[in-house]
Amino acid sequence: MDRTEKHAFVASLAAVFAETSMVVVTQNNGLTVADATILRRRMREAGATFKVAKNRLALLALDGTRFDGIAPLLKGPTALAWAHDPVAVAKTAVEFARTNDKFVVLGGALGSQMLDASGVKALSELPSLDALRAKLLGLLAAPATRIAGVLQAPGGQLARVLAAYASKDEAA
Repeated sequence: MDRTEKHAFVASLAAVFAETSMVVVTQNNGLTVADATILRRRMREAGATFKVAKNRLALLALDGTRFDGIAPLLKGPTALAWAHDPVAVAKTAVEFARTNDKFVVLGGALGSQMLDASGVKALSELPSLDALRAKLLGLLAAPATRIAGVLQAPGGQLARVLAAYASKDEAA
């Protein structure tokens, strides 16, 4: 990379840090190209981005952002993963770390809140944003269904009583 490419990379990474809500720092010591490709594909499917960045350039991009607390984690062969859905990026990173011992989650940041590896793991165990939205819609729809059932019940009971009297009269 020449100097202008480095400036462009730092600027693009700083823009990412300004827009995203979650950054996960990982260590990929000895990860094969095939494994890295699988990881990138899984991240992309989850709506996240995974990028190996030089620590010095990442530190320059972090300076002055709300994620500057992850700077001590940037030592050795590290990579960054980020997404707008915090659970998706944490879940993908933790699941891949379970299956590959050369990939380690070091920590991360959710906004200005710094997380260690156990914090990222705890975040990954939460339901995703889509699952939470579905649960919320289910909770909102449940009272309407119950009200419709309650309003419908007296009419159904009345119809059953009338049908019972009608069948009783026919039998007699």
